Amino acid sequence: QVQLVESGGGLVQAGGSLRLSCAASGRTFSGQSMGWFRQAPGKHRELVAAIAGSRDNTYYADSVKGRFTISRDNIKNTVYLQMNSLKPEDTAVYYCAARPFTSLTIAASGYDYWGQGTQVTVSS
Repeated sequence: QVQLVESGGGLVQAGGSLRLSCAASGRTFSGQSMGWFRQAPGKHRELVAAIAGSRDNTYYADSVKGRFTISRDNIKNTVYLQMNSLKPEDTAVYYCAARPFTSLTIAASGYDYWGQGTQVTVSS
């Protein structure tokens, strides 16, 4: 079993930055690939970014490339999402997810564990 706790969401003006954190516990962190998903009202949940267990492979949705950066600290058992140049369309609940494999996947069904979500609101 893995427990995930997100933090760092909030209200920010367009063009601003936020850093989300997700603290993991319960299993060997470096053996898991991690993802950040988001879900806006009335929309399906989408993968924003993912990182492999060994940090040698990352994925970004086209909508966030060049603005968001995913990283992980395998000592602190934490994954981060640095979000810069935020836009109103980035407004959503952001979820951290983990899968017990070192290789990453872009499918939500491939993730076994989910955090409770943190709200990110970007005002125009």
